[in-house]
Amino acid sequence: MKELSGPRVILHVDMNSFYASVEMAFEPELRGKPLAIAGNVEERKGIVVTCSYEARAKGVKTTMPLWQAKRHCPELIVRKPNFDRYRKASKAMFGLLREFTHLVEPVSIDEGYMDLTEFLKEGNPLQIAKTIQDRLMEELLLPASIGVAPNKFLAKMASNMKKPLGITVLRKRELDKTLWPLPVSEMHGVGEKTAEKLKTIGIQTIKDLAGADAIGLKQLLGINGERLKKRANGIDEREVNPDSIYDFKSIGNSTTLSKDTTEAKILYETLNRLSHSVSSRMKRKDVLGTKIFTTIRYSDRSTYTRSKKLNNPIVETEDILTHAKALFDKHWTGEPIRLLGVTCQDLVPKEDAYKQLDLFSFQEDAKKEPLYKTIEDINRKYGGSMVKRGMKVDKSEDDKTSGTSFNKDFLRE
Repeated sequence: MKELSGPRVILHVDMNSFYASVEMAFEPELRGKPLAIAGNVEERKGIVVTCSYEARAKGVKTTMPLWQAKRHCPELIVRKPNFDRYRKASKAMFGLLREFTHLVEPVSIDEGYMDLTEFLKEGNPLQIAKTIQDRLMEELLLPASIGVAPNKFLAKMASNMKKPLGITVLRKRELDKTLWPLPVSEMHGVGEKTAEKLKTIGIQTIKDLAGADAIGLKQLLGINGERLKKRANGIDEREVNPDSIYDFKSIGNSTTLSKDTTEAKILYETLNRLSHSVSSRMKRKDVLGTKIFTTIRYSDRSTYTRSKKLNNPIVETEDILTHAKALFDKHWTGEPIRLLGVTCQDLVPKEDAYKQLDLFSFQEDAKKEPLYKTIEDINRKYGGSMVKRGMKVDKSEDDKTSGTSFNKDFLRE
């Protein structure tokens, strides 16, 4: 990272109830009504993905089962997700942001960072934020909240402080009044489990975290402890990077079963479908995986994710399924299962992935094709000169499993 100098002005633009807002933009008669975007209405898969603020006022919440949402709000209108529509709206939204600066970093389909530091000499960044918000509403009919701050972390926290259609400025000199009184669980980057760990050492608020002992935090949370302490003190030197949409650490899919089951046939078929989906998406991105995860969620909602580091990078459905099924067979307790997931992580570009021909893999390849064609076929299978000693792997600092089926594909099309 290049050295940063002088004050910066960073915006975090966060679209409000994006999926619901897009549906309202396409169907104006939905405006002002309680609307939820959910999956299969007939089955338990009908989980609320997002909902309008009118629905939230009635007690409807994200991840709530549809039957429960309708109990809170009998007049709730339900729409299935229309991802083609959301992709188009997202591209239009980011296109509008890039009219102001090329320094736009998308972080998901409905949010992104902007660096407006250059406007410090030309005008008022706060007025520019207002112009952006107005144009998104007028031209795309999409409401947004915007955080304005000297770095990405504070801008992200600011955008969450006033929704919908808020513009919030968060300054370092005001952290003791604006940020520190908040519960640590409301801090960006602190999940439920991390918050629980922090409470074990007496950290309840962001102020507690800001003043906590760095060594103790590192012992508790590893390198993430040091990072969170810096964030709590308003320190974040990350640049707005327009090219970050091309970085991805994992590709995964998960699915909630129509009913809790212990039937091995159904579970194996589900693993096969998930493996095929992951394989297809990896091939589209021209990457291979060197680590595989299988996620199991039981009927009591307890969730377990188990992983295996692979000797050789994989991309084919058959290979992904073999490893996913092995992890599943090893760790399944036999209890009814509600959700299954398969994820490949530590991805490497196809041209950088070298198959390691140890004795075992050489023999396995030879079983499938004539010995004299093995190397040629493997090279054709993976592209380039794949059969070499060793393997080049891009190490990932963050070892989390995303499990998402969407990622940032829409931004790369």
